[in-house]
Amino acid sequence: MRKGFTLIELLIVIAVISILIGIALPRFKGMQDEGNIAKAKGELKTLQVAVESYYIHNNNTYPATGSAALETALASATPSIITSVPTDPFRSTGADYVYVRGGTNGKYYIIYSVGPGGNGSASISSNAVSETNGSSCIYVSNMGEDVQP
Repeated sequence: MRKGFTLIELLIVIAVISILIGIALPRFKGMQDEGNIAKAKGELKTLQVAVESYYIHNNNTYPATGSAALETALASATPSIITSVPTDPFRSTGADYVYVRGGTNGKYYIIYSVGPGGNGSASISSNAVSETNGSSCIYVSNMGEDVQP
């Protein structure tokens, strides 16, 4: 008598494994997004502390608008909080977080990540933060708002 599995038994095992993989994969994607959200929130808080430190030590002025200007200003700031602006975990190109000044006399700023949707954005209008392209944007601002998911 031969020992081994029949073709039907092998097909059943493969089908069960395929079903389990189909159930597990979406959960891993959700965990990856949750990890990137936590990472973005932490990095944005660090950038906010660095910008506020820059403001205090540079005659109450914020860095110029733009990610490159922010990186240049914060990298050369004294005291040094960060050496470079981290990249947004939700951008496939490895681009930096977006930094924008606005409001009355440019006294407000916002630093944001495009978020899990990859297309979130924010701006300052009428001395308030407004999000565009849905609510996937994660941001910090000096307008009395904390990190927003």
